[in-house]
Amino acid sequence: MNNLVPVGKSGVAVPRIGFGATALADMPETYGYSVGEDRALATVRAILAQPHGFLDTSRNYGLGKSEALIGKVVRELGGWPAGRILSTKLDRDMETLMFDAAQARRSVEESLQALGVDRIDILHLHDPEYASNLADVTGRGGALDALMRMKEEGLVRAVGLAAGRIDIMMPILRDWDFDALITHNRFTLVNRNAEPMLELAAARGISAFNAAPYASGALAKGASSQNRYVYQVATEEVLQPIRRVEEVCARHGIPMGAAALQFSMRDPRIASTICGVSRPERIEETFAWANWPISGEAWNELLALPVSTDDPEASREYSPG
Repeated sequence: MNNLVPVGKSGVAVPRIGFGATALADMPETYGYSVGEDRALATVRAILAQPHGFLDTSRNYGLGKSEALIGKVVRELGGWPAGRILSTKLDRDMETLMFDAAQARRSVEESLQALGVDRIDILHLHDPEYASNLADVTGRGGALDALMRMKEEGLVRAVGLAAGRIDIMMPILRDWDFDALITHNRFTLVNRNAEPMLELAAARGISAFNAAPYASGALAKGASSQNRYVYQVATEEVLQPIRRVEEVCARHGIPMGAAALQFSMRDPRIASTICGVSRPERIEETFAWANWPISGEAWNELLALPVSTDDPEASREYSPG
């Protein structure tokens, strides 16, 4: 589990498990609960206390709050700690939705200032599907051109694409020289929407990071204790696949989170699995789940369950706060 995996040909290497900092920005509309600043800071400290701590954030998580919290810890530590990996994202202007080269440059400059660093290990272009004009992102002299120049300038070591809709992502992945990609909520025990994209990434030598293996908590907490799935309140029909996973795990004495995490980690196409956390104790719990013994019989039952290939976020109403 502690082996480092190369990210494309960038020279960056990541551990098999990373931690996402979305919920740390206190986004109750998205997650259904609040996270106080003290708890968020303690969680960042716990991640960076790991010898190869891998922390993923974004300029727009909590409208900048996530990066600001991380930056506060970085300054406490006297700078970004050696051996840790920092991943963040270029984001659109959240008021105008403009996402051209100038906005990309503003985004990275704001990230560097907020995080208290002068270089970023992995920088992803984020959510192009929400841009006011996709041509501003992909066209000549657009945001993607700006991202590639940032790597040439040494501002970032590796460049990636982090988005949702695979119909938007796959043409971009074919046309640009990325080191990495992030998919989220789309490769889990109950959904395989990202399958063709993972195949494309593997064929092109692009390292895939699988984020949100718990489907925003449903595959960690279970449908019996919450009614949310991929950041939204879910109907009973949507929760039924979660209940089937829950039943198999209960029968075999397995924490749901362990099965959901290991489903991602056991796939050779996945370089690292990024798990959202909002409490410091979740760090050790995640590592425990990664090592939880799961029998072949249990895997046979879990993998025999029906899965969806539809986009699980097709009806999501995006909220950055």
